Amino acid sequence: MNRFVVAEPLWCTGCNTCLAACSDVHKTQGLQQHPRLALAKTSTITAPVVCHHCEEAPCLQVCPVNAISQRDDAIQLNESLCIGCKLCAVVCPFGAISASGSRPVNAHAQYVFQAEGSLKNGEENVLPQHALLRWEPGVQTVAVKCDLCDFLPEGPACVRACPNQALRLITGDSLQRQMKEKQRLAASWFANGGEDPLSLTQEQR
Repeated sequence: MNRFVVAEPLWCTGCNTCLAACSDVHKTQGLQQHPRLALAKTSTITAPVVCHHCEEAPCLQVCPVNAISQRDDAIQLNESLCIGCKLCAVVCPFGAISASGSRPVNAHAQYVFQAEGSLKNGEENVLPQHALLRWEPGVQTVAVKCDLCDFLPEGPACVRACPNQALRLITGDSLQRQMKEKQRLAASWFANGGEDPLSLTQEQR
């Protein structure tokens, strides 16, 4: 199975530490510094949204230049091959792929086509639509997604940086351990007459 990072919304405080760590470590590697994860917020919870490295990844199947590939139990994106078509972002079921790019010096932040003379004095050329539709003259769009910090022996920077341990790296081995632990707890539940094993003390277990 593919490795992936899973988030626990109940433990996330929305501190953005994971985003900062992700941005910093990729910038150090000379890659796009745009964070590979996003923070989804509602009125009650916040939770990081990360690539799930799908077993049959739709992003891999639609990429016209084979910039996305299966490698080392993960779905990896080669930024140097990406042509910025954004098909991968469109088909991602989790919204975990975003568009990035290096902005030219002294350029407007966002652009949209306007007929010459249609803007009032001082009015900026701003695109109100979704971020995926934005474009800028001179900027080559590059798709970015979680690469599990494949270049770091210690693994994803976001997992190590989270102060509340709300992010965990799931591997085949860790999944097996979790499954066996749940089986043990289920057996304890039956052995104790239906009492919730999580409520038992260590001695009772």
